[in-house]
Amino acid sequence: MNATSSQDEFAKWAKLRRQHDKAVAQYDEKAASLKSFRSSFDQAVTLLRWLGTNGFRFFLQFWFARRPMFWIPRGWVPGYVEFLLAFPRAPRGSVSIQIWGIACATVVQMAGAAVASGWVLVRERREGRGEKVGMKADSGRGAMGEKKDL
Repeated sequence: MNATSSQDEFAKWAKLRRQHDKAVAQYDEKAASLKSFRSSFDQAVTLLRWLGTNGFRFFLQFWFARRPMFWIPRGWVPGYVEFLLAFPRAPRGSVSIQIWGIACATVVQMAGAAVASGWVLVRERREGRGEKVGMKADSGRGAMGEKKDL
């Protein structure tokens, strides 16, 4: 008889199970290591990105807080506007770096919106969606000639 005993079957199964468990343990270890590396990498990239954008801006605003970006000629704007333009620590009659940064960010945002809108209009015109579509005027009557109620 070429039959194998149940003990031999169990021994083969146990050996395969141990190999599988060892491979799963190695996989879990590598997955945990990769997850840890990915987490630390994401934190480092997030920190560098923040420092390169907001951190640099905060540093410039702190460093140049008392220096005027430029001066406004006397009498061009009322006194309270001079105060607001110099806010928080620039000399009165000048524009502070904080206000100048807000103005520049607003202009960049508006320019980006204008470019995006123009791009959408050009794309729609190329695709033929920008053309007018003729529509029949409706007298406001239903299918039976009755007036529609809203």
